[in-house]
Amino acid sequence: MNITVVDDELWSAVGDPIRRQMLDLLLAENGGTATTLSDHLPVTRQAVAKHLGVLDRVGLVHATPSGRERRYEVDEAQLARAVAQLSSVGAAWDARLHRIKRIAEAIQRGQG
Repeated sequence: MNITVVDDELWSAVGDPIRRQMLDLLLAENGGTATTLSDHLPVTRQAVAKHLGVLDRVGLVHATPSGRERRYEVDEAQLARAVAQLSSVGAAWDARLHRIKRIAEAIQRGQG
């Protein structure tokens, strides 16, 4: 049995829709600050800064000083790792659902 190892902290971080929007914006704009991101999101700059802190802790973004603020960019290697985990989890669930379908069909044939 192949068990997929999932980084719970990573998935908790990307489980939030605002953080996913932030990642999309950072990728589209080649990075940004809490201020520039808050201009495009329905939350305050302070909330954006907290969300960026979560993304930074799991390694999805990295910050560099930029004047009085910090500029954030997506760590594409860590993002690729997250995508690979998602694909692996999806494949595992596809296999489980296929087995369930086969069992259900066998039961249905036995009753018919």
